[in-house]
Amino acid sequence: MKVAVTGATGFIGRHVLAELETRSVESIVLVRPSTVKTLGHSRCSIVQFDLHNAPPNAFELMGRPDVLIHLAWSGLPNYKSLHHFEQELPAQYRFLKSLVESGLQTIVVAGTCFEYGMQSGSLSEGFTAHPNNPYGFAKDALRCQLEYLKAARPFQLAWARLFYLYGEGQSESSLLPQLRRAAERGDQLFNMSGGEQLRDYLPVAEAARHLVSLALAEKDIGVVNVCSGIPISVRKLMEGWIKENGWSIRLNLGYYPYPDYEPMAFWGDPQKLSSLIGEAT
Repeated sequence: MKVAVTGATGFIGRHVLAELETRSVESIVLVRPSTVKTLGHSRCSIVQFDLHNAPPNAFELMGRPDVLIHLAWSGLPNYKSLHHFEQELPAQYRFLKSLVESGLQTIVVAGTCFEYGMQSGSLSEGFTAHPNNPYGFAKDALRCQLEYLKAARPFQLAWARLFYLYGEGQSESSLLPQLRRAAERGDQLFNMSGGEQLRDYLPVAEAARHLVSLALAEKDIGVVNVCSGIPISVRKLMEGWIKENGWSIRLNLGYYPYPDYEPMAFWGDPQKLSSLIGEAT
């Protein structure tokens, strides 16, 4: 089986490639021509072009993969930028449509929990999407476009709604890298929000395993939450990181306001994911 991966040099992508290699799967990696990062995976074939300006024979250049794990999306972490639906959405759909029309049979797309909008509590795939920021809106719009495309030209789609991921290689603007830098500088305090918001956190390596399992299943799965199903407060999470690492830094709670684009308490319902992963093992 051939599995192509976009966004392979990113936070999630590097872990997806590592997981594919452990399963002895042939990987085709799509990167921009300007990319200079080395991937370091022996089974990877590298194809260079920009999906925003993909050539007509993109599917052939990618080696006619059986499955695409589609992680690429630019403009993050600025969730409120109009770029997401003005530039990114049309380019993404145009690229994926061209691959389907050329013969691609299965696509696994990284969606986002922001598609649920301001809904609270345990969120299942049966909830209607109500995104309230441009990023969540653009992602959900792409999902809808692909569903319409699938009705006209059948292919298998898994829409993986990712919740909060952490681990090696994450953005330096994320909480854990910020906290680590502050602790290593010897800062006494770390400024943050009140920390009482409940979130669903999952190690990125575990999320990568789930994404690869969904890809190798080659099924028309539809929307599936990739999450832990365990709510934890941001404060408790960060206190745990401080304790695990033996840092002496203290949290300066309430310094920043809570984000206005997400509810105070929400997490994913993992039942569908658990069922699918159970079937694959």
